[in-house]
Amino acid sequence: MSNDKLEKAADNGLINRRHLLGLGLGAAGTLATSSVMAAESGLSLEIPSWSKQPGIGPSAYGKPSSYTRDIARTPANPNPLYPGGGSSRSPLHLLQGTITPNSLHFERHHSGIPDINPASHRLLINGLVRQALSFSYEDLLSYPMVSKFYFLECSGNSGTLWGNNPADGSAQSIHGLVSCAQWTGIPLSTLLDEAGVLPEARRVSAVGADAASMGRSVPLNKALDDVLIALYQNGEPVRPEQGYPMRLLVPGWEGNISVKWLTQLKLSEQPSQFRDETSKYTDTREDRLSLQFTYPMGTKSVITSPSGLMALKRHGLYQVNGIAWSGAGAIRRVEVSADGGRSWAMPCLILIRMKKP
Repeated sequence: MSNDKLEKAADNGLINRRHLLGLGLGAAGTLATSSVMAAESGLSLEIPSWSKQPGIGPSAYGKPSSYTRDIARTPANPNPLYPGGGSSRSPLHLLQGTITPNSLHFERHHSGIPDINPASHRLLINGLVRQALSFSYEDLLSYPMVSKFYFLECSGNSGTLWGNNPADGSAQSIHGLVSCAQWTGIPLSTLLDEAGVLPEARRVSAVGADAASMGRSVPLNKALDDVLIALYQNGEPVRPEQGYPMRLLVPGWEGNISVKWLTQLKLSEQPSQFRDETSKYTDTREDRLSLQFTYPMGTKSVITSPSGLMALKRHGLYQVNGIAWSGAGAIRRVEVSADGGRSWAMPCLILIRMKKP
């Protein structure tokens, strides 16, 4: 088929996907053409060895195929001056859909992952409340829960692009400190109502049980709105690297404020001025003054595939995949451009014209 018969969605190779489907040239159909032709020609299919004998039986806990070992997080190099600190990034360019598997959800730690026995862990609510309360893990499991889909993003995500000489990298290396999951837990407002918030309270200070005693103070109006005490992630108990047995989940705000391994919530009139809201996680301006409490994450998007450092190994059509998210509300529409923003189209197929060697 000549290129002039393909209906463009925008300039520089963006093709209308619905038009292609109408012509029988959808991505799946295009890729399957050679297999269909082989079947129709009467060629026999060789039965591979793995189809000739029984495989292993059921297991207690599933694991990925050994042939997908390249789909993995990339941990940062260890720093002897920062024991247990660091991050690992999600392989965005190798994933499909919106939900990030638990084993591939990005990590960020300040003093390593504590090995917490839930039977010995407590969550204390105190400060400006009518009655201080202490909850065991089993106590919290008895409360009614809600499930919500939320993106979680480190405030340093995509940071390499902010400098004068942005690094050339993959979607994972540049943008991999963002993930999305279904979080299940107890609305924080439920527990605060039970404790009885005093009128003068304005902040809720959350402290983790890691060796860094990571702490952040959340404005009370946000705490009473949509904040969760998350106990489950994508249907299973929150994993240790994500805060087991419980974590704070503050939707739409920088990831650091969603304190992991949650052990204390203290209500106060003023911010607690923790290290992570004074010397860290502030925004330094050109005049060297720093802004505090700039919580919400902005609207962002990234093309995950084809993307940086990926090789296009065949001729033909490639589907453009990506994700978009916002700390301020829902994403209603996404468009893509292949000519530097001069023309835009809804998500579609991109036609790659590769020269023959």
